[in-house]
Amino acid sequence: MLTWTSAEATDVGAKRKINEDNMLSRPDIGLWVVADGMGGHAAGDVASQELVKAMTQLKASPDLADFVDAIEDKLLAVNYQLRKHGQEALGGRTLGTTVVSLFLLDTMGACVWAGDSRAYLYRDGELSRISHDHSAVQEMIDAGMITHEQAAYHPHRNVITRAVGGSESLYPDVRVFTVKAGDWYILCSDGFYNELNEDVIAAHLIQKTPQESVAILMEKALANGALDNVTLIIIKVEEQ
Repeated sequence: MLTWTSAEATDVGAKRKINEDNMLSRPDIGLWVVADGMGGHAAGDVASQELVKAMTQLKASPDLADFVDAIEDKLLAVNYQLRKHGQEALGGRTLGTTVVSLFLLDTMGACVWAGDSRAYLYRDGELSRISHDHSAVQEMIDAGMITHEQAAYHPHRNVITRAVGGSESLYPDVRVFTVKAGDWYILCSDGFYNELNEDVIAAHLIQKTPQESVAILMEKALANGALDNVTLIIIKVEEQ
């Protein structure tokens, strides 16, 4: 049987006045969430808070598919709630949030996401992305129009194409995968991965504990300028 430990941290960064990121860490039920709000004060922070509050209500489940369905139901409910709040309380203003969630159930896992917050897997010495960004630059990369290197400096690099609250309809993506002892998982906002490239992340991820990994990687991200809010969750999987 597999077991896991995790650690998390969030920081407002060097330039922003408020932290619009929120996170949830529930290793007891195998659930972790990062949400990166958008829309400014009283909008982005509210959006990510409401999403995390909804996800907090999820109960442990012995069935992966049922739990993924429950996550999606919560996201759709929050999407409706944020649209309604924007119309009624903010004069039609849009407030929204990205979401990336990870659910582990022994040897199976699922990632559900919308937006450009990311999930990574580190296995057998390689760091790979589980999620695929819902962003304008990712669509350009997929179409062969620009490279990953060009995307980092593209004027549309902050434009996301899906978000909870971003439009009337929400279509989260889901990826299901096997989980192995020795796996390390990362959930993070774009404020983290925009400060550290994947080679640097991989080079410093593996420490004795997730707490040490989070401390080292957050320190490096903040030292690089931290133009945005920075949020990071790290999960380590072991054989019980």
